[in-house]
Amino acid sequence: MKLREYATHDATGLAQLVNRREISAIELIKLAREAHERINPSINAVVEFYDDAESVPGADTGPFSGVPFLRKDMGPYEAGRLQEFGSRLFVGYRPTVDSYFTQRARAAGLRLLGRTTTPELGIGSSESALCGITRNPWNLDRTTGGSTAGSAAAVAAGIVPIASGGDGGGSIRAPASFCGLVGLNPSRGRISGGPDQQDRGFGQSRNFVMCRTVRDMAAALDVFSGPHPGDPFIIVQPDRLYVSELSQPTGVMRVGVARTRWAPVDMDPEVMNAVDSTARLLEEMGHTVIDIDAPYEFEDALNIWFGLSALSSGSLENSAQAMGRSLNAETVEPLTLKLNNYGKNLPLSYSREVHEALRMMRLRVGEALHSFDIVVTPTMPTVAFPQGGIHNTTNPSTSAEDFMKAYAGIYSHLRVFNITGQPSVSLPLAQSADGLPIGVQIVSRFGDEATLVRIARDLEEAIPWAARRPPVFAGGPE
Repeated sequence: MKLREYATHDATGLAQLVNRREISAIELIKLAREAHERINPSINAVVEFYDDAESVPGADTGPFSGVPFLRKDMGPYEAGRLQEFGSRLFVGYRPTVDSYFTQRARAAGLRLLGRTTTPELGIGSSESALCGITRNPWNLDRTTGGSTAGSAAAVAAGIVPIASGGDGGGSIRAPASFCGLVGLNPSRGRISGGPDQQDRGFGQSRNFVMCRTVRDMAAALDVFSGPHPGDPFIIVQPDRLYVSELSQPTGVMRVGVARTRWAPVDMDPEVMNAVDSTARLLEEMGHTVIDIDAPYEFEDALNIWFGLSALSSGSLENSAQAMGRSLNAETVEPLTLKLNNYGKNLPLSYSREVHEALRMMRLRVGEALHSFDIVVTPTMPTVAFPQGGIHNTTNPSTSAEDFMKAYAGIYSHLRVFNITGQPSVSLPLAQSADGLPIGVQIVSRFGDEATLVRIARDLEEAIPWAARRPPVFAGGPE
């Protein structure tokens, strides 16, 4: 197999070749290494490609048998392998056990070959003092989005067909939108964070994958879904495998469409055109399409962002102590220090206020959207923006307040569904006039990933995106 052929296959396609013995896992690993050596110097997506990658374990059969896989450098972890969270504070840290996510990945046949970049502690976009700038394969001067920056860039550029990601407020869906990928944020509780991150971010953060096709998304749901001991609650399990949903009829749905902004942030006309086009297409498919207003007040969401940041204030001191280090400008970035100090002197009663605000947000959004089978929104208000600016956490002039206001604005269609726990997927349904990807978000009811799989399949068939290639791509562009 030539590198270009490898890079154009999705994970399911490569696994089929392995299972038919048309290619071996070792051959795929060698191709992934070749792609990494050729592409990574341009995009800086992979912080470590394992020296012993050719000998990593993985099942010989399974839905992803032999498929090369990269791990975001926070979230899922491997025993004995580095996990540094994109931060100088954690340089040299090695977990002693595998996460449940890692165990499931290996059981499905995935070969974990290395780590991808992330902004420090998942805060910000695509730059860190430890790893430098991760660049977007569609335009090297543009951001990949955060915090799943490296995984998004690596998959978009063809280094691997699938990689892990995490979404605590849009960190899978935003990079998917900016890099032309399929990015699903599963329902709260669908993917276990065990053994020690089951309720991370007060239940708002979920691990999953970055991929290029809906069938990979469905197969990954089957691989990584399921409860484990210690999970805070057990979500209703699906009636059948998610890959089976790919052959099921969609039915007629009631669709809510967000054509108005949900925050005081200007919406790029090309993004709104993508939403309008998606709504028209769904109407042509026979669905009932109804415009919806913002289901929450922006100030309420902003207060929750500030509140959650305040509740996490001071937590880094414990981590620094465990690492035998101090929190200072040599170990963490300027914005990280500011966010850590934010709200440290607030009373314990403040926690009740924040959790009540979260409860009210879930109630109000639930009441506003409960009559719709799915909701269509922009993923991001714009195409990938230039590197740097207020989204750069290494900038000492950025205040914690300005940073959070900026992020609450551009993530206004994303973070709300981390709060409600609803599954939501960004699909690469459009491109700008200058060729940059535009994602459109589809949201379904809590626990109903099956509907997302079916409607995403329909949209992929109507608007095939798999053949689109960025200028920086393993084997060369189309």
